[in-house]
Amino acid sequence: MDILVSEVGPRDGLQNVKRVMPTEAKKVWIDELVAAGVREIEVGSFVPAKLLPQLADTAEIVEHARRHEGLTVAVLVPNRRGAADAIAAGAHKLTLPLSVSETHSLANLRKTHAQVLEEVRAITAMLAQIPEERRPHFEGSLSTVFGCTLEGAIPDATILRCASELMAAGCDEVGLSDTTGYATPGEVKRLVRMVRSEVGEHAVTGLHLHNTRGLGLANVLAGLEAGITTFDASIGGLGGCPFAPGASGNIVTEDLVFMLEAMGLRTGIDIARLEESRRIIAAALPGEPIYGFIADAGLPKGWAPAAHSPQGTRTFA
Repeated sequence: MDILVSEVGPRDGLQNVKRVMPTEAKKVWIDELVAAGVREIEVGSFVPAKLLPQLADTAEIVEHARRHEGLTVAVLVPNRRGAADAIAAGAHKLTLPLSVSETHSLANLRKTHAQVLEEVRAITAMLAQIPEERRPHFEGSLSTVFGCTLEGAIPDATILRCASELMAAGCDEVGLSDTTGYATPGEVKRLVRMVRSEVGEHAVTGLHLHNTRGLGLANVLAGLEAGITTFDASIGGLGGCPFAPGASGNIVTEDLVFMLEAMGLRTGIDIARLEESRRIIAAALPGEPIYGFIADAGLPKGWAPAAHSPQGTRTFA
């Protein structure tokens, strides 16, 4: 079984650090990720530079990333202006966040649910003018879906309404995002199944999980059991949401790939090659903490990915 690991470090990772990574370092980072076998990278966000100066060069980064044949170049867009810039730059995938917590939506995008949905409809109208073979994929991300630091638990009815309205407004799919690190395995399975029952299995394939409370990989396992096939992750666990206090820590790409490959699931990613990406981050962002159990402990002696062994099980020499 193939699992897509979508690397979000160049966007979600960098938006939560104080330093600005040099543009050339970002390009080398993306080149190394591709060389390691990463097939989708969220390379930036089309937001005003005054808000996130770390991502002011996103258009240039998109142009560079598009040189890699077979790579899906993804970006986050907060509104129609950002979407127009992303389309002009040539992004393959657009993700617009709709926080199911309206309080968080006002803090993050300064928009109510109704106003965000207006932006979604304007974007789908823009996309409709592009020939289908060149049209970017459009995802609506349900942020704070597992709970909000500002509102707490979000009613199921609100989550289902937001998911349905995103699809009705023209999104190709909805993603579930653990913006605040509140997710638990039981809730992952329950919410995936609940939202799928509302909008269809085809419309819910991805999870964006944080490791804030140490449950990141456990939540991945729950997502796999519920049928999810795409997981966001960040090299070194960089990232978090600057508008959700305490919501630091994406799941670590290296640890996620190790677990999936050890289970016999194919990611196409070379774990050892990811080490070069960590070195690039460490050099370009001195003093920024980076995490990862595989980086600290190393791969088990004689370990080989299960998908590469004749029996299809984890192997040790």
